[in-house]
Amino acid sequence: MSREKFIDPKVLATIKDLPLLAKTVVEGFLSGQNQSLRRGAGLEFSQYRSYQPGDDLRQLDWKMFARSDRYYIREAEVDTNITVRFILDGSASMGHVDENGLSKMDYARFLVASLAYLATTQGDAVGLYVLHEKQLINLTPRSDNMHLQRFWHQLSEIKPSGRFPDPETVASFFSDRRQKELTVFLTDLYEQAHEIKDLLYKLGAQRHELLLFHLMSRNELDFTFDGTLTFEDLETGQTLQVGTAEQRKAYLVRLQEWLQQTEKDMRNRQIAYDLFATDEPLDKALRSFLKNRLVYG
Repeated sequence: MSREKFIDPKVLATIKDLPLLAKTVVEGFLSGQNQSLRRGAGLEFSQYRSYQPGDDLRQLDWKMFARSDRYYIREAEVDTNITVRFILDGSASMGHVDENGLSKMDYARFLVASLAYLATTQGDAVGLYVLHEKQLINLTPRSDNMHLQRFWHQLSEIKPSGRFPDPETVASFFSDRRQKELTVFLTDLYEQAHEIKDLLYKLGAQRHELLLFHLMSRNELDFTFDGTLTFEDLETGQTLQVGTAEQRKAYLVRLQEWLQQTEKDMRNRQIAYDLFATDEPLDKALRSFLKNRLVYG
């Protein structure tokens, strides 16, 4: 099976065991990135060698990735462990399903599982926070195996519902911040009154590395709907009848304006922003995570 098929979300949906899925994604991604070996600046082959499937991922060297765009195994241990917090929007809009049968929550689950597996193999502590108005899941960062099993369980049990909570309600979750910390926030940015952006800005002001993974389905991005349809807001229940042919052009123009302004707003606040369609392979997200992880060595 090719690297692309390993990482394609539709194929991953057939893997029901979340830890197996995560391992499949990460090892497929890393082996695919290291098809050829080339020398990086200052590379000492007595200290490093190219990653091979089955290698201990705890020996993966982040700095060598930054310098050579290849994955290398280091022979000596270097203490570069950090805390990685995953904040997941659990509101009802994340249950929206794309043409491939996957919801935004499914895609987010695949991403978080894979990134958490990659982080824990490096010895990083991982935490999980799932936010919606009916329930707040708070799994404080740790790095032991028992914690990881709880992480998998909580992640697999998430069911999108309700609205996103008020930022003041959840701000206390993130007051105990570590010195070396990376936060990954996954959301579709569907909000009623700027509640998601307000929380993002509060987190960004704490001067830790913050990644925003903005998730949208392909049918939202391309408006691949036909005929006269009634759309229902998954969070408010409001409905709207739309002639898709008449509204498609105006919708796409306004969508692009909103996406461009959103990215500009985030980057102005030093928040790393990436947009993901839920039919895209996961390697883009893994690469973005790795490059931001490199801040800590």
